[in-house]
Amino acid sequence: MDETLLRDLTPGVLGILVRRGADFAAAEDAVQEALVDAVRVWPADPPRDAKGWLVTVAWRRFLDAARADAGRRRREESVEEEPAPGPVPAVDDTLQLYFLCAHPSLTPSSAVALTLRAVGGLTTRQIAQAYLVPEATMAQRISRAKRTVSGVRFDRPGDVATVLRVLYLVFNEGYSGDVDLVAEAIRLTRRLAAAIDHPEVAGLLALMLLHHARRAARTGSDGSLVPLAEQDRGRWDTGAIAEGVAILQGALARDRLGEFQAQAAIAALHADAPTAEETDWVQIVEWYDELARLTDSPVVRLNRAVAVGEADGPRAGLAALAALDGSLPRYTAVAAYLHERDGDLTTAARMYAEAAHKATDLAERDHLTRRAARLNSARGGA
Repeated sequence: MDETLLRDLTPGVLGILVRRGADFAAAEDAVQEALVDAVRVWPADPPRDAKGWLVTVAWRRFLDAARADAGRRRREESVEEEPAPGPVPAVDDTLQLYFLCAHPSLTPSSAVALTLRAVGGLTTRQIAQAYLVPEATMAQRISRAKRTVSGVRFDRPGDVATVLRVLYLVFNEGYSGDVDLVAEAIRLTRRLAAAIDHPEVAGLLALMLLHHARRAARTGSDGSLVPLAEQDRGRWDTGAIAEGVAILQGALARDRLGEFQAQAAIAALHADAPTAEETDWVQIVEWYDELARLTDSPVVRLNRAVAVGEADGPRAGLAALAALDGSLPRYTAVAAYLHERDGDLTTAARMYAEAAHKATDLAERDHLTRRAARLNSARGGA
């Protein structure tokens, strides 16, 4: 891979996108994504026209982002900026679309992917990242789903579990900052909770409220990420926390535990701690054990390794991490954090830099780069 060539081509590609009508910031993001694709694709399949390839891919990325943003704006025009607590109207066309796209003729994973693309406003790339699969694989899955439902009548709604999965992923994308869909996801989940008496619907709503309560403290004034342990807890929304905990307690009392209730219980334990040092990590590990039993998710086990590192020490966390696949997203960042906690600043700095190189989110990449630089500076001054 000729990185010099990529650097030389970048200004010209950026200029073409701006002349085509893209604003500079959006064009810059699109070009960065195209460069990442080039690093991944070109070694095995170099293009004949490098600049033309970059322009085509960057323009496609820009159009995907513009469509997603337009969809978000249309949805936000119909709701207030913040999701209000309390009763909601029973009828909602958007929620009905979620159920219809979760058609019984589709597998649950295909139904989720189709709904996220057609109704949720997410790009194929964002959906692929959520599912931990290549973008091309997800594009094929969505295309097959479209073909499957093209000849059927949308008169049989899908099941609640599929719709919950969609709402959860939409919320996660909104919470990450890529697309601001948090308020919409909470609004729809409130409507679903008002229409259906189901503990997992309540669990998902509680989870959303507990995470949303911390949103104002997640970024600094310069837009940088603020880790949970360093957040100003005075900025957390205590009203949303109280509502989320009350909803969760009602769901858990029904003794029909599901993954969203377990995740909400973990979020509630974080929200309940007056300081980071007072977090009940032992109980959090126990809830991660329950969650791993329910989902068998490698991402859950990755998060559990962090919790084990806090409850039993960083070396116990590293031992739990060693049993997992090193290609998992954020695996290297977790390893870096645990090595830092264990006092191995050289390894931690190297792994933070490696994690930053792998990160697809710009804010996360900047955060990891800063941590690497801070540790390198600390070692230099030691």
